Amino acid sequence: MEEELLEIVDKDGKSLGIAPRSSIHGNPSLLHKVVHVLVFNGDGELLLQKRSMSKDVEPGKWDTSVGGHVSAAEDISLAVYREMKEELGVDTVEPGFLYSYIHSNTYESELVFTHSCIHNGPFPFNAEEIDAVKFWRIEEIKKALGTGVLSSYFEEEFAKFQALGLANK
Repeated sequence: MEEELLEIVDKDGKSLGIAPRSSIHGNPSLLHKVVHVLVFNGDGELLLQKRSMSKDVEPGKWDTSVGGHVSAAEDISLAVYREMKEELGVDTVEPGFLYSYIHSNTYESELVFTHSCIHNGPFPFNAEEIDAVKFWRIEEIKKALGTGVLSSYFEEEFAKFQALGLANK
């Protein structure tokens, strides 16, 4: 299998070059694009995915509904649809853009483009990447913050979501 090629970008998303994923991960000075989708049900609960124990980053933690890299030269909206299909088996909804931000830690730096949609399921998720999916009430998520159950990536995502007043349920 060929290694994934990712676009290195500046803080505004302008392309600076292309590199293999293995060169970008582990080097937080190389910013790359990712998409997230927050999937809600009709009751306002947020779908979280439990990361597979085989993942190299935050295995077994509950994480954003959908998250994945934007391939080199790939349009953001196409990446959203591709990741929705690859991770959750969903290709029947049109997620809307919410916001973008930079997530950076000692491992990597990402320019995140967050979207949201409403979908009640079913979710024939990718069992190689995801151990489970479950809808959480916003209050449940707030109680789980800081306990180690949620990924640090999702906790930052949720903080952005709350800061915009979108998590007031």
